[in-house]
Formats: sequence, structure tokens, C-alpha cells
Amino acid sequence: MTRLDPKLAQTAALNALCETIRSRRAEFDRLRHIPKDIIDGFRRIGIYRAFVPERFGGDAITPMAFLSLIETIAAADPSAGWVASFGVSSTYLAALPPETFAAIYGANPDTVFAGGLFPPQKALRVAGGIEVTGRWAWCSGSMGADYLGGGIKVEGDTTPLPRTAVMPRDKVMIDEVWNTIGLRGTGSHDLVAEKVIVPEDWTFIRGARSTMDDAIFRYPAMALAAQVLAVVALGAAREALDFIRSDAAQRASITGAPNPGERAYVQAHLARAEATLAGTRAQFYDATARAWDELLHADSVSHDTHIQLRLAATSAAHDGAAVAREAFVIGGAGAMMAGHPLGRMMVDAACVAQHAFMGEGTWTAAGAAMFGQQTPPGFP
Repeated sequence: MTRLDPKLAQTAALNALCETIRSRRAEFDRLRHIPKDIIDGFRRIGIYRAFVPERFGGDAITPMAFLSLIETIAAADPSAGWVASFGVSSTYLAALPPETFAAIYGANPDTVFAGGLFPPQKALRVAGGIEVTGRWAWCSGSMGADYLGGGIKVEGDTTPLPRTAVMPRDKVMIDEVWNTIGLRGTGSHDLVAEKVIVPEDWTFIRGARSTMDDAIFRYPAMALAAQVLAVVALGAAREALDFIRSDAAQRASITGAPNPGERAYVQAHLARAEATLAGTRAQFYDATARAWDELLHADSVSHDTHIQLRLAATSAAHDGAAVAREAFVIGGAGAMMAGHPLGRMMVDAACVAQHAFMGEGTWTAAGAAMFGQQTPPGFP
């Protein structure tokens, strides 16, 4: 009996999952989260073990491969891509003590983690560890997580970066307050903890250097965190342009005007949008590949490459949003209808660009870094 090549099998599974995701976009909006069976689908295709070292049962893939995977899922649905992007979590949980990391991923390399950092809540050292109480907003993917994290401030911490307490899902309450016009299915609800005792070795400094030396754990943590979100906008933009080419351009106008694909201004706008997307995508993956190559030959990425990683993420998010909006305009009046793919992609991509990791301030931070001026914590 012929055995299917593992890569071909994964591609087939990914394609089937994306078709299911496309067919259930409205359901995700109604639920305001990605349901468990889709999270299980992410597990099956390796999302959560993507960066887990092979010694713990993970796949240890490259950042380029992971970002491409998220881009593909985001084209099917940006909220699903956003939630899947938290397969990156093992890279910053690598700042935990090695024994804690092994306890999590050695037991289950497909462990799902989600959390919220801000505002950091004051926490107290008590017998048995650190007592954590507080509320954290913007906890994307929390409904499908095995462990949840909350940003804390503990007396004696001197780093400007936040400390995160890792808590079992059954110790934390999820307050389902997420109600937005975009990225609605991300389930970015509030987490609420009440006097949860967390052993100190189950806390870590977000953005701190890993306790392990794997190349992926030396990749700039905050840069990768921005990239896995920014690539969602690239996926949304790709889906919007594909819709124009495969569907909208084939429709006859109800007014008797030429087919949209025959109109010069539609042709020009589509060509410009395709060029913008190709350019920003090339910059994005080129910066990633350059950083990865440096890490395979050195202890860390260069300062200039680190800046380029952050700049490429910001550019991808904003250019992706601009392209999705351009597709909406090309789509004409029909794109105004509730639930229309072009409206959905436009709004979702715009929301990606609103995130703090890629927001307007990150342009200034990148420019400041280029001049050697002071930058925010987590920026090079």
C-alpha cells in the first residue's frame, strides 16, 4: 500500500481545513470565538507544535514556514488566522525555566496557550508562589486555550518588560465581553483571576532571553510576535484580491455597464494593489529569511536586521489593510452588503493594523532605532 508523503498529507489537511473555515465565517462572528473543533484542526496540522523542539515532540519548523501557514489560514478567515498565530507561544514560553517548559510541552507538544499582558496587575509573593488577582483584556484565543497567562508586577522586578503568570485554564474565568466590528471571531475576551497561587517557576519575563539555545528561541521575541499578527493582514489582502479576480470581475453590471474586468480603472487599481501586496510581502519574508540565516550562523540577529523585522511587520499590516480596502473599492456597491467577503476582509485587515505591535507609533520607533535614538521596551 502506497503511503502518502507527510508534507502532501499536511497540505491536503490544511486545504480541507481552510475550506471548512471559509464556510463557517458567519458562525465565528456569531460565537465571537473560534470553536473547539477548529482549534483541534489547528492541532492536527501542527500549528501549536510548530516551534516546539523535536526533543519535546514538536516539529521545529522555520519562521518562514510558520508565517506562510498563518497567512494561508488568515486568507480563509482573518480571525482564524489570528487565533492560529498563537502557535508562536512556545517561543516566549521558552523564557520559563527549562523544567517548566518541559512539563508543559513534554506532556503535550500541542499545548494551546493564550493570555493578556496589560494592564500588569500587582501580585504578591506568598507561601507556595505568587498570588495573582486581576483582569486582563484583549486575550485572543482564550476560549480554546489549555493555559492562560496574565501580566503581573511583583515587588523587586526591575525589568521594564512585563512578567507573565501561567495558569491552568480551570483556574481562570473568561468574561465574554468581546464585541467588535472586525476580527470578531478571535474571542479576545477578558481574563479574570481571583487569588490564584502560581509557582514562581511558572512565571516569565515577556520578551526575555530564552533559557534554551535553539535558534528559534534566539529570534527576537517581540519582533516575531508582531510578525505572526501582521501576516494576517497579508492573508486578508490576498483573499480580497482573489475574490475580485475569480468572482467580481466575472459579474455583469446590472446597469448595462461593461463587465468590471473590462473597465480600465478596475484593471489599473487591481494591478497597483497586486504590486503593493507583492512588494510588502517580499520585504516581509526577505527580512524573516535574513534573520533566520543570521541565527543559524551567530548568537543573535544584527541590530539592523532586528529593525527591519519590526519595520517589515508594520509595513505588512498597513499595506495589507490598504490593499484590502482597495479591493473593497474595486468591488463596487455590492461589497457594501452585510457579510460580503470584501467588506469582511477590509475591516479585519484594518483591525490588524490597529494593533499596538504594528500601530502608528511603530513607524516612529523604527525611525528612532535607525538614528540610534531611544525606543520603547522590546524594540531594538
